[in-house]
Amino acid sequence: MRRTPLRAHARHFTPFALITSVALLLTACGSGSNGPAGGGTAQAAAKSGQVPTEDVVSGVPKDEAAAKLLPPDVRNLTVAVSVGGTPPGTTYLDDGKTLTGQDVDFTQAVGKVLGIELNTEQASFEAILPALDSGKYDFGASNFGVTDERRKTIDFVTYINDGQGFATREDSELSEVTDLGQLCGLNVATGAGTTFEATLEENKHVCADAGEKAYTVQTYSETGALWSSLQQGRSDVVMSTINGLRYAVAHQEGVKFLNEFHRLDVGFAFKKGTKLAPAFQAAVNKLIEDGTYDRILKKWGTTGSAIARSEISPPELKD
Repeated sequence: MRRTPLRAHARHFTPFALITSVALLLTACGSGSNGPAGGGTAQAAAKSGQVPTEDVVSGVPKDEAAAKLLPPDVRNLTVAVSVGGTPPGTTYLDDGKTLTGQDVDFTQAVGKVLGIELNTEQASFEAILPALDSGKYDFGASNFGVTDERRKTIDFVTYINDGQGFATREDSELSEVTDLGQLCGLNVATGAGTTFEATLEENKHVCADAGEKAYTVQTYSETGALWSSLQQGRSDVVMSTINGLRYAVAHQEGVKFLNEFHRLDVGFAFKKGTKLAPAFQAAVNKLIEDGTYDRILKKWGTTGSAIARSEISPPELKD
């Protein structure tokens, strides 16, 4: 398949550092919701330089039935999170200490349901899953997509459905990416250690199969560097989470969301064979039943990512 060409990079873009600083000027805002096409509180906040700070977690009560599913003597757990993305991903409030984001809210809410104390540690995204096996962390909460490859070594407890999408500059002639062959010859920026990197690497052959130059996969550990590469013309396309792309694009001039590419369930990640999974599954289902789940999604404008029930390590979703 022939790739879609890009126009010359003549436009100047706002540095991501400035965009990020605007995003961290936080004030409370009202809730709203939209379907998968976007909108809702988070994106409305993005356009006005605000991030939702409504407290939807502190009042969540302990559920004895769910708590009884925990292994004996579990009173506190260590959770690893990757910080540095744009909402609904995990970032800091303007005090520079308090973490916020959709994964943070879900993690804290589950902790409340189970009546346990959570110790939060920061780690790079690509380091979290390997560290689970060593016992360094009890679980990870950083929008980990459930894939069949990951399920070989990791157990998951699902809590949302997100997935893979694309964004690019407004001067690009790309309107959507439905086949990775459309990326041949382009530079594609994505996060290190992610399902996006794996998908891109596994499918590079599509370009050779079509007799075209392969696309180049550029990986970044920092979200700011990823977007800067796009804005400055070092990358042509960004592949990342659907919800994260929608939010980031809403903050920036000169970039556009292209399309959803592949939906994935997202879950808390655990060492394979964990005994914590049944309790976490029950906790997520309790949040769904009591309405807390919907309040979290509405807060972050991600109601299109709702699931009906939590599952333990379900098979990867196939298009």
